[in-house]
Amino acid sequence: MGSAFDRKTVIVTGAGAGIGRATAVRFARGGARVVAVDIDAARLTDLRESHRMLEIDTVVADVATQTGVDAVVAAAGETIDVLANVAGVMDAYLPAAEMTDELWERVMAVNTTAVMRLMRAVIPTMLIAGHGVIVNVSGESALRGSAAGLACTASKHAVTGMTQHTAFTYGPLGVRCNAVAPGSVRGSHPAAVASTVAAKRIAPLTAALGEPRTESDDVAAVILWLAGDDAACVNGATVACDSGLSAV
Repeated sequence: MGSAFDRKTVIVTGAGAGIGRATAVRFARGGARVVAVDIDAARLTDLRESHRMLEIDTVVADVATQTGVDAVVAAAGETIDVLANVAGVMDAYLPAAEMTDELWERVMAVNTTAVMRLMRAVIPTMLIAGHGVIVNVSGESALRGSAAGLACTASKHAVTGMTQHTAFTYGPLGVRCNAVAPGSVRGSHPAAVASTVAAKRIAPLTAALGEPRTESDDVAAVILWLAGDDAACVNGATVACDSGLSAV
């Protein structure tokens, strides 16, 4: 019996570390040909060398640029079955009064515009095939206002909206689109807090929540479930992958 993603072509961005790497490896172990994308060449080399028996093609690209998106799609080829938009950046918890144009534009470029451009690039191919799945990584900052700074909060709320709109528009044509919303992940570097105001506000919440209990592989498992046939009736959803923290 074949594996769940045999002969599928899957694009995973942010594949050099964390959730992206775990997702790329899980898809490849499930039989997929994975196009693993990251801005960090060394991380991709380590990924490929650590999993030589798996079909992982690496692409060094900045998905915040159209040139980077074009390189990813070219590497994928004529068939794209799944797109996992995992790449993302944080914003040092800066609130509105402290936000800089440079940080705002970079966060929106990576977290929101790149997601739009990649979806724009792959959906026509999926429509020709009559099927396809997109899984976007949103975050706790799409579920509440206390998980990040203004830019990340705005960008991830936008991801939720784009996910729902894409699901509504293309679901009847065979393309599903969902999102996952991870919270803090065990082993990841804590996000820097560059705002005194934000630090004071989030300190009690951080103390109450305690250490992260979610692993990168836990989130990757949910991404694969959403991409697979068992989730065929799930479209337009944002699934919290945070060990229940968003319910606190």
